[in-house]
Amino acid sequence: MGLIFEEKEVKIFLSDFTLPQKQKHPPHSKKKKVIVISGPTSVGKSQLGLIVAKAIGGEIISADSMQVYRGMDIGTAKVSLAERKQVPHHLIDSRDLDETFNVVEYYQEAWHAIKEIIDKGAVPIVVGGSGFYIHSLIYGPPSGPPSDPQIRKMFEEEMESKGAQILYDKLKELDPDYAISITQNDRHKIVRALEIMALTKQKVSNLPPVSSEMSEQFDFRCWFLHESKESLYPRIEMRCDKMIADGFVEEVKRLEKEGLSKNPTASQAIGYRQCLDYLNSLQTQEDWDRFVQVFKQASRRYAKRQFTWFRKEPLFRWLNIENLPMENAAEIIIQDCEQSF
Repeated sequence: MGLIFEEKEVKIFLSDFTLPQKQKHPPHSKKKKVIVISGPTSVGKSQLGLIVAKAIGGEIISADSMQVYRGMDIGTAKVSLAERKQVPHHLIDSRDLDETFNVVEYYQEAWHAIKEIIDKGAVPIVVGGSGFYIHSLIYGPPSGPPSDPQIRKMFEEEMESKGAQILYDKLKELDPDYAISITQNDRHKIVRALEIMALTKQKVSNLPPVSSEMSEQFDFRCWFLHESKESLYPRIEMRCDKMIADGFVEEVKRLEKEGLSKNPTASQAIGYRQCLDYLNSLQTQEDWDRFVQVFKQASRRYAKRQFTWFRKEPLFRWLNIENLPMENAAEIIIQDCEQSF
């Protein structure tokens, strides 16, 4: 795991500078800087990204596989239109529900966005919690053979007959490193991973990247925000409650009419899967209580998987924000970026 900044060290680090004014990217830098801000769900990544972007003239690239879908707003904690007017955002609202989106497409579109932002003299700031997408952005997406219809059909039929949990357990045995990057509800990804391993006799997590061009061309300044579970978990549950109060169930009802259930990835997103199950139930009080409970439980488990994933990422420095104002966290990130030129 990378460096961890605790409160005492942060105060010392901050003692001799103030928040810089908006600046353009220096032309003499050998490698252009790309700031990456990640962390578990509900930790405040989007808020911090906006503060940093406004201070240094940055533009934000989302690292969230669900925020690309139009209409999936409340359940993905998508930044508001007003905030997107203040700071340009990329890879948000770029797909309809009847379109696919995968890690290779993310890599290609994020690459294009980074180059576009740098060409404008601005700073790219990648913000999101998808460890697999961020890893692929830095090192290149994993390679994989073309799909084999017979093998794919075999795993799809097994998925239908035995259920997702059985195949997910099989994936955890064969490739635990890849398995923690997805959930047992990611049916399409589970089938594809098993198909790849059947064809290549290799773990998906061991496949060489398609390209390492990003890490060679850019200097990624990576940060993982964190706090204790005693502080984070109540915040996660409060956000789930707020999403529901803000109309999350109504959002899912509308998206279901637009084809949410037919999208094998979007329909399995945390919150959306649980809400679809509730809408397909008798919708009794017991069903409602179960929906709220499993929604919060799935969100907490996702946060736990994010901690597990990023502990293995050597470029990330861990920043404890439990008692740290967001403005001070922004100062640390900005100072690091400017001193590294």
